[in-house]
Amino acid sequence: MSTEQVRAASLPTLDEVKRDPEVEAFVNKANEYTGVIGYTEHGLRHATLTSNIATNVLRRLGYDERTVQLGAIAAYLHDIGNLVSRANHEHTGAMLADRILTRLGMSAEERAVVMGAIGNHEERHGEAVSAVGAAVILADKSDVHRTRVRNPDRTTFDIHDRVNYAVEHSFLRVDEKSKTVTLELTIDTAMSQVMEYFEIFLDRMIMCRRAASFLGCGFKLVINGVKLL
Repeated sequence: MSTEQVRAASLPTLDEVKRDPEVEAFVNKANEYTGVIGYTEHGLRHATLTSNIATNVLRRLGYDERTVQLGAIAAYLHDIGNLVSRANHEHTGAMLADRILTRLGMSAEERAVVMGAIGNHEERHGEAVSAVGAAVILADKSDVHRTRVRNPDRTTFDIHDRVNYAVEHSFLRVDEKSKTVTLELTIDTAMSQVMEYFEIFLDRMIMCRRAASFLGCGFKLVINGVKLL
């Protein structure tokens, strides 16, 4: 085994990050606190799915395995800042991740990549600044699904609950040959009209298009079999 391979083997992996008690506590508390203030699920389910999607994006586009791991780690940790506050949670989360990953032995250069990805995942002022960051954006914004809705009373759904609950299926398809990333959604239009999806998620779709462009890909949105972007 080469020196580089030995070094890579000693670096923290996604599995190590997921097993860390501090990470587990932070993800769970972030989810608990967002629930208290009425937000959709932001816990282990969202963290795991976002991590899996980011992994798939980077791997299918041919990035090296360490970059894939960094994408998976950044995506898993991207929402931990919610345990402090929803406001600016991306910046708080980046700093929390830095402390955790330092303790786990990650190099400063790799921590910088993860921090940049987490700190730029929100559409208000975030931008894809690296391949890892672009993958996190695409993964996070594509997780729209009824399983994220925590309000048990449909009669009190706000527009975010209604739109998320209306999505029966979502899948981010990466076609490395045509260099396209396509978000495919199946929406129950009896629950929410497609226009409502755009009303609350247009900024996210623009951010996804820019993230896909950073990766050298086009971005498409297909809802109920109809291409809309």
